[in-house]
Amino acid sequence: MFKQYEEQLTECRLFAGINSEELNQMLQCLNPAVSSYQKNESLTVAGEKSTGVGVVLEGQAIVTKENAAGNRGILAPLYAGDIFGEMVAFSGQKGWPATIIAQQDCQVIFLAPEKIVGNCPRQCQSHRLLITNMLSIVSEKALLLNRKVEYLTIKSLRGKIAAYLLEQSKKAGTATFMLPFNRHELADFLNVTRPSLSREMGRMKAEGLIDFHGTSVKITAVEALKGMVE
Repeated sequence: MFKQYEEQLTECRLFAGINSEELNQMLQCLNPAVSSYQKNESLTVAGEKSTGVGVVLEGQAIVTKENAAGNRGILAPLYAGDIFGEMVAFSGQKGWPATIIAQQDCQVIFLAPEKIVGNCPRQCQSHRLLITNMLSIVSEKALLLNRKVEYLTIKSLRGKIAAYLLEQSKKAGTATFMLPFNRHELADFLNVTRPSLSREMGRMKAEGLIDFHGTSVKITAVEALKGMVE
């Protein structure tokens, strides 16, 4: 029954290095649940019982978190092949730590954590690789969260924007790239107001530091942006 998701799953880092035959055998052991969500529907709700490690098969979503005052912040975007819930799944905590909202119609599978780290009844040769992949993903996710904290510790708004754009440029490998967020979502991610963000980016464009149209951004003065990150 999981054959139709083979292409999406082989592109997921959790199953990296596992061939098609091994993947299908493994999925019979893991027996994941498949769920569908419409745009703006919640994949998870903070505080509700966790249902395991999720893998996005189709669509796009965002991980959000509200503070005590009810203000929403965006932690990360999720695309096809991305996983979520791995941090809480092995922590002993029972509830989802964040709310995930579909930005497009989404299809997701949920894997029970005990089946990921437990003994494989079929003695799948790739199960050890699956666990290694999971450890790698959890480690990288912790580093990304640390990077998020770094954005928040930068004092100036321009510094936050510069740091984020430089990071995205490095990730894309080019000075021209697409942002994973719209302007409102980027403001939430950087923990600033949308008007302030738009105004500052407009100033940076007028000064010839960056150029942008919609979510497409081009850095035109790399060294100048580096100097803004304090």
